[in-house]
Amino acid sequence: MVLKYWFCWVFVLVSCIPPGNLNPLISLPNDLKEVSAAEVFDGNDTVWMIEDQGNAAKVYGIDLTQQHLLKIITVENAKNKDWEDLTSDTQGNLYIGDFGNNSNKRKEGTIYKLTNIANSENKINAETINYTVPKSLENEDFESFFLYNGYFYIFSKDDKKGTVIKVPNSIGKKEATIVSEFNLKGKDDAITSADISADGTEVILLNHEKLWKLSNFKGDDFFSGDVEKLSFDHNTQKEGLCYLNDTTVILTDERNDSEGGNVYSFSIDH
Repeated sequence: MVLKYWFCWVFVLVSCIPPGNLNPLISLPNDLKEVSAAEVFDGNDTVWMIEDQGNAAKVYGIDLTQQHLLKIITVENAKNKDWEDLTSDTQGNLYIGDFGNNSNKRKEGTIYKLTNIANSENKINAETINYTVPKSLENEDFESFFLYNGYFYIFSKDDKKGTVIKVPNSIGKKEATIVSEFNLKGKDDAITSADISADGTEVILLNHEKLWKLSNFKGDDFFSGDVEKLSFDHNTQKEGLCYLNDTTVILTDERNDSEGGNVYSFSIDH
């Protein structure tokens, strides 16, 4: 009965005037009201999504071109303590970042590896990377990450001074190390999602009303180069961000009454 209910979802192609400079693609069903992440494999039209704390340990695959729900996959050996972001590798593996820390009590995080997600059926078992946060860090809320040169780079959500930590991409227990600190020098600058371009030369960071494009950085000091702010003129609870291609990104926002609950595209080729 549950599966039959899920597959009765109806997706609505949004055709109204775009809010601000966002291009609405899909209005998500009410059942997916707390989408916290989005990920697209390079050259693919499927956007993978999850929901955050308090929701099921499930991954959702939606075809962007047909507005069709392709898959709902239950991660059988995982718990959604606070799933916040998704990233992927070139081998078709999807990674879930379970490191939300709204209560400021967590000193550890978990990353779930879902192998060859596109060929999975209704259920999957994850491999697990558990890590501890450096003792020198005060309690911080982390909500975004991506994979780069064999490491997960995880960004804190803090509205003032933020921190980037990294964790090696290998199964087992790890200790995160501090990469850098940053200050985006503005108000309401909390980061809710992140991604890196396929060639590793550009990073994008998401906020409810804008994104930042980082380029010309040195090594993994992502804030050492150019930081460009791109505003949406549209303020909803945006939680998911990923590259669709070199010039376009995909965004999602949570549903709040009559606002949000959509998938958008946005051009960063300004």
